[in-house]
Amino acid sequence: MAPSNTGSTDGGSTPASTSGPSTADRDPSTVDRDPSAVDPPGVHPVDQLLPPVRLLTSGLQHVAAMYAGVVAPPLIVGAGVGLSPAELALLISASLFTAGLATLLQTIGVWRIGARLPFVNGVSFAGVAPMIAIAKEHGPKDALPVIFGAVIVAGTLCLFAAPYFCKLIRFFPPVVQGTVITLIGVSLLPVAVNWARGGSPGAPGYGSPRAIGLAALTLGAVVLGNRLLRGFWQQVSLLVGLAVGTLLAFPLGLADFGAVHEARVFALPSPFHFGAPIFDAAAIASLCIVMVVSMTESTADMLALGRIVDREADERTLAAGLRADGLATAVSPVFNGFAASAFAQNIGLVALTGIRSRFVVATGGGLLVLLGLFPVLGALVSLVPQPVLGGAGIVLFGTVAASGIRTLAEAGLDSGANTLLVSVSLGIGIVPIAAPTFYDAFPEAARTLLHSGISAGCVAAVLLNLLFHHLGTPRRAATEAPPGTAVPTATPSPS
Repeated sequence: MAPSNTGSTDGGSTPASTSGPSTADRDPSTVDRDPSAVDPPGVHPVDQLLPPVRLLTSGLQHVAAMYAGVVAPPLIVGAGVGLSPAELALLISASLFTAGLATLLQTIGVWRIGARLPFVNGVSFAGVAPMIAIAKEHGPKDALPVIFGAVIVAGTLCLFAAPYFCKLIRFFPPVVQGTVITLIGVSLLPVAVNWARGGSPGAPGYGSPRAIGLAALTLGAVVLGNRLLRGFWQQVSLLVGLAVGTLLAFPLGLADFGAVHEARVFALPSPFHFGAPIFDAAAIASLCIVMVVSMTESTADMLALGRIVDREADERTLAAGLRADGLATAVSPVFNGFAASAFAQNIGLVALTGIRSRFVVATGGGLLVLLGLFPVLGALVSLVPQPVLGGAGIVLFGTVAASGIRTLAEAGLDSGANTLLVSVSLGIGIVPIAAPTFYDAFPEAARTLLHSGISAGCVAAVLLNLLFHHLGTPRRAATEAPPGTAVPTATPSPS
């Protein structure tokens, strides 16, 4: 769980332990406990090794929740570069393969690399716009080598900056955490809405009553499954809803087996298939900025996940998680992959199901590796239509936002300073959601930050927290505190 305050609701930086939110009003200490689990009694649910069937089905849920997010960036970048269908399929397989490796690194961990939380990594969408700009500048032949060279440098930057960047945790008290977690959920909801309409404006039947109706039926199946089912089946209610929605899609004409027929059975990743990396200064600078944005979002996601699973995301955990992001990003281009970062929708799935075992997510990472090696399996997963993903996504992303609201309720919004902090930060974070072209006239470096509502709102919340609760705090507290009241002081966070 993320650090919090005790004895004060002023949003200061003193870290302390608080109980993470429960799911579905169940006891968080037993929510995912299984009598057949192979771990000794008393093991933390994050480290619990579940039976094989539960590992597989729950891991498959995580893959289904994030599959569309993994394949979207290579689809967009590949189309921008002008790849052939065969090369585009290879790029998608590479993204699945490297996302699986990154997820395994985060969940299992090696030395001081990996958060060892149920933390899913995939292809960062923040880099799509800069990569398209690089492709336009360098042309089809050199575009991907230049992009891969910049990604390698950006990942190396993240790897070595991790132990310093993680010290920002002291500026993430509950009021900041709650604001950022809420923004994560709110920022993702438009993605789910677009999926519910059909995925992209050019898709057949985009925005039709059939597509939206299918999304609504899937949403209803997930909700009813979570309400009516019990035990194991309740915890895989998202998978049940996705299956129901996909089956309903066939008679509605919204599902197609064509991708399965055309997919190759096996494809071994070919290192630097598109050419040796080219290191271009402008491209490197652009993607290094993207990497800093991704580090900010990953930090916020780890803090959110820490609260949900009731395990503190302290400086050591954040540094290990960011190192995993950096190493996975630096290595991904070798296998024709892109930058890796956190997938917030899977945090919502952890909160929804109550299954906190990191080995479940590690199983999902293993499945992603298999999908990358066996494109025909990836094609089977891709049978899930976009409207079905949209219906499930509303539940997932809404759950993340609800977790943020719960955190804000604990942060003390009776304080005028905290209320103003939350109001301004949420407003700034929602600007690019409400008006996506709002910052289009700004320089490209600024747009990279400002077009991400999560990053813009996070920076605003941290700066306002500094203004209200750090600058001049001892003097202000001394003048405002009643006689005989001890003046609170900030305690450095543990390293």
